[in-house]
Amino acid sequence: MTQQTTETDIITLITSAGSARSLVFQAIREARENRDFPHAEALMQQAKEMLSAAHWIQTQLISLDEGEGKIPVTLALVHAQDHLMNAVMLTELGAEIIALHQQIAEKPKDKTVFFRIRASD
Repeated sequence: MTQQTTETDIITLITSAGSARSLVFQAIREARENRDFPHAEALMQQAKEMLSAAHWIQTQLISLDEGEGKIPVTLALVHAQDHLMNAVMLTELGAEIIALHQQIAEKPKDKTVFFRIRASD
């Protein structure tokens, strides 16, 4: 793997993770604003595919490094890892947020929910 290939892989990792993040936010908005849960799920599936592509690149970089520092730790690589970590976390949280929106949408409209606020003891 050449330095140019590594840089290209890092950029691809950043863009794939960024695309996954954007797709998750689109899915959450689709669930919240339009209650279109099948479309939200389709967007989440696209996000997972983008994450899979990013994770594959990460795995290749790790295997090439072999824990011996063969891949230089550049600011771009750290940035890529940050994007990937955030996209993974957002995908997990996004699925939970969409599930909550779906549960709320399925509640009967005639029921009122009351929340009790307790004073601290």
